[in-house]
Amino acid sequence: MQNQPILVLASGSPRRRQLLTEAGLAFELMESGVEELRAAQEPAREYALRMARAKASAVSSRAATAVVLGADTVVECGGEILEKPSDPNDARRMLKRLSGRRHTVVTAFAIARDGRVIEADAVESAVFFRALSDEEISRYIATGEPFDKAGAYGIQGIGGGFIARVDGPRDNVMGLPVRNVLDALRRHGIHTRG
Repeated sequence: MQNQPILVLASGSPRRRQLLTEAGLAFELMESGVEELRAAQEPAREYALRMARAKASAVSSRAATAVVLGADTVVECGGEILEKPSDPNDARRMLKRLSGRRHTVVTAFAIARDGRVIEADAVESAVFFRALSDEEISRYIATGEPFDKAGAYGIQGIGGGFIARVDGPRDNVMGLPVRNVLDALRRHGIHTRG
């Protein structure tokens, strides 16, 4: 497609990069530098949407004519927001909380242009963990995989073996609901290659 605007992904997430590449999108990368801080009592969906909007608009103000995609993933279990673990003990606490339970993964995305958010949405997936032993949790933490992931696990890695079932899009749990994002990007002039 000729003269299509440039797409910029406002994220350093290797999983989001992989999902967009596999979807056939050409894009550039620019991290937002936005600090992820939850407001007191802010629900998961609102937190994810606020962060996605902030990331997209921060990068859009620096990437004038580009279409900018920002995203944020939040894990919520029993009313508690599980962010990226701060250390091995925090990862252990989160994984014990998720063990044998259902939790919700919310991924919000926002599209911005000329410093202004023009579309935003959030998608939820329900994830069911099987029961985990203390030994399994310790072995998993030792791999280092939990530390850059909300909820201390990655569905696309070793942590995927903890999951009994997912209701909703699996790619949403990885960090981007690809079908929803592609539909939104098409509305703003961004199309896949080919």
